[in-house]
Amino acid sequence: MPHTGQLPAVPAVPDLLSQPVQGRMFSIPAGYHVQMHSHAWAQFTYASAGIMQVLTERHGYLLPPQCALWIPPGVQHTAYSEQTLAFRGVYLADSVLDGYQRECSVLQVTPLVRELIDRASSFAADYPAEGPEARLLRVLVDEIRTLPPAPFSLPLPSDPRLRRITDALQATPGDNRSIEDWACQVGASRRTLVRLFQAQTQLSFQGWRQRLRLLAALPLLAQGMSVTALANELGYDSVSAFIALFQRHYGKTPGVYAAGLAGQA
Repeated sequence: MPHTGQLPAVPAVPDLLSQPVQGRMFSIPAGYHVQMHSHAWAQFTYASAGIMQVLTERHGYLLPPQCALWIPPGVQHTAYSEQTLAFRGVYLADSVLDGYQRECSVLQVTPLVRELIDRASSFAADYPAEGPEARLLRVLVDEIRTLPPAPFSLPLPSDPRLRRITDALQATPGDNRSIEDWACQVGASRRTLVRLFQAQTQLSFQGWRQRLRLLAALPLLAQGMSVTALANELGYDSVSAFIALFQRHYGKTPGVYAAGLAGQA
């Protein structure tokens, strides 16, 4: 796996898979950046501890420990975390997917899949093709195919004017400038920005920024930031409004969510 910076390298991605399903398990240091790359096989990316941020050319994703990312073959992606990650990954060749196809998407990890991944990721790369390891991996593949989606993705626009806005907001999610302010900043009309946001992200500008803030809240909660400080950091005037929005989106309050993350650390 390519990397940047002076941090220790994680194990390299193999050029070829030694078996149709191959699990991987290792730690990724805090602050480690994986360079943009792709594989000839599908990848099921999961971290049993820590929050992993994954970026493709079209989407950004945040993966708390109860979620994983399905990455189809050939999709360019990079990864980063401000925390140490307990990485668990599964690589899947076309021969085991039986024609199964899915767009790049965040999936909810069931307790069964979590346990299967923990077991499978410790298998040797040359496990017997007809042994118990292979049978367990076939069960894992079947289970992965049934996992439901989770709301942890952020579509990214391709228009360079919109990308100036979305890049700036990802750097500072609490920026409260209006779309009129941004129109002046990037040299486009308000009408143009409204139309492009909807066409390229299927979200309004306000909806996109709200999704960004909800995703940005997760690593800050994992770092122990208080809910009040978090609401202020993300540009909310009302803490109660932030809590209500978070609960509607994730099904639990920020405090309860943070407690769950701490229990999985």
